[in-house]
Amino acid sequence: MFLKKKKYNVLNKSIDDLADTLEKGNIRELIYILGSKKEIILRNLLGGIFRGIGIGIGVTLISALLIAILQKIVKLNIPIIGEYISDIVEIVQKSR
Repeated sequence: MFLKKKKYNVLNKSIDDLADTLEKGNIRELIYILGSKKEIILRNLLGGIFRGIGIGIGVTLISALLIAILQKIVKLNIPIIGEYISDIVEIVQKSR
């Protein structure tokens, strides 16, 4: 019984040491690079497409929100700020 427990502890320590060594050597990234080239290309292509779509949607929503806030500030008729913001809003609307 004691021998089995001792062997188990030695095996467990060896596995932990091996895992640490693999982590330090970046073996996981190397295996990924050496994997299927078609899979890597497809994964990166889809990732790039979805990142581009996400950026496009995010920029559109943020700019629309910013323009809406600026238009509300213009309606408040704040003397100095209102003139500058109305100029900005006009420039943006002309460029559409």
